[in-house]
Amino acid sequence: MNATSSHQDESAWSLPVYGQLPFEPVGGEGAYLETRDGRRLLDLYGGHAVACLGYGHPGLSRAIREQTDQLIFQSNIVPMAVRAEACRMLADFAPAKLDRVFLVNSGAEANENALRLAFRSTGRSRVVAVEGAFHGRTGAAAAVTWGASGSWYGYPRLPFDVSFVPRDDVPALEAAMSDDVAAMIVEPVQGVAGAIDLSSEFLRAARSACDRTGTLLIFDEVQCGMGRSGHPFVAQAVKVSPDILTTAKGLAGGFPAGAVITGSTIADGLQVGDLGTTFGGGPVACAAILAVIRAIRSEGLLENVQTISKLIRATCVQGPVTGVRGRGLLLGLSTRPPAKTVRDALLEHGILSGTSGDPHVLRLLPPLTLKSIHVESLASALGDIGE
Repeated sequence: MNATSSHQDESAWSLPVYGQLPFEPVGGEGAYLETRDGRRLLDLYGGHAVACLGYGHPGLSRAIREQTDQLIFQSNIVPMAVRAEACRMLADFAPAKLDRVFLVNSGAEANENALRLAFRSTGRSRVVAVEGAFHGRTGAAAAVTWGASGSWYGYPRLPFDVSFVPRDDVPALEAAMSDDVAAMIVEPVQGVAGAIDLSSEFLRAARSACDRTGTLLIFDEVQCGMGRSGHPFVAQAVKVSPDILTTAKGLAGGFPAGAVITGSTIADGLQVGDLGTTFGGGPVACAAILAVIRAIRSEGLLENVQTISKLIRATCVQGPVTGVRGRGLLLGLSTRPPAKTVRDALLEHGILSGTSGDPHVLRLLPPLTLKSIHVESLASALGDIGE
């Protein structure tokens, strides 16, 4: 079965909501994907930042296999040592004072529950979000996603009032904040928008404004978290501590998992039944979370992210690329031609990359294990493509 026939077979049975690339992956090793037609592609997109350890990572594969053999699932109705350890290690990985974890299945579910916590904790009615943000496609998460209500939102009305402020506009942020705001939700690095790194000044102003008005600050680190910034979370890099932090994507290296991380002030106000999830915190997901955090720490991946990010910035502004933006290994390559054209040309050179909400920004979300030889391949391909 070739990629074309696979696509035709899939489209016959699924909803036509995805634009798909013209190849079928059947395996992977390290930073490379193997396709059904025998190609080997350097994957610099990682399934939307999910494959943070690449493919076939021995520690991650072993953890999932061993846990599956031992016990594939049990719900939160019973305690489990693997869940306790995953929560402990994730809290230790997170910013100081964020030491209580609620495990879920995805970034959208994490943001949905973070917003719910904010409304329950404050009793208020409004959320402040940032222009360009993407927080998910579920009801509340999509309500704070820029542009969703005018395009794909789909629900007849928003569940609460939302005010959007321009990126890095401190006066607009301060003007939007008042004592009716339950939460301000921020992506410290906006991924879907095109790897836009919000300024430390803006993030510090958000913290200050939230403190002044009694508002909870939520950092959505679904895409930029779990080491992708070169720090455990961007919050630590910019030295701004949110009240709630959400993460997912690379959290379990490819196994579905998300998390809401907060502190005792919010946790102490909860009772049994206030939040819930069937599959969140399942034992296989927890084993995968443990494997990812252990690999990031033991393999020096935070340092590697910083080194490789600098190398990309230093060597890949050539051919169609005019600049690099973002943080760590959540990067956007600004392109003269449309980014889609550059993505397709790179695919012809055996390199998978991604587009973004900006038609002239190519998005890179490679594994944290990326090596300099992979950057050399990217730089060479960009040079071959030309302007």
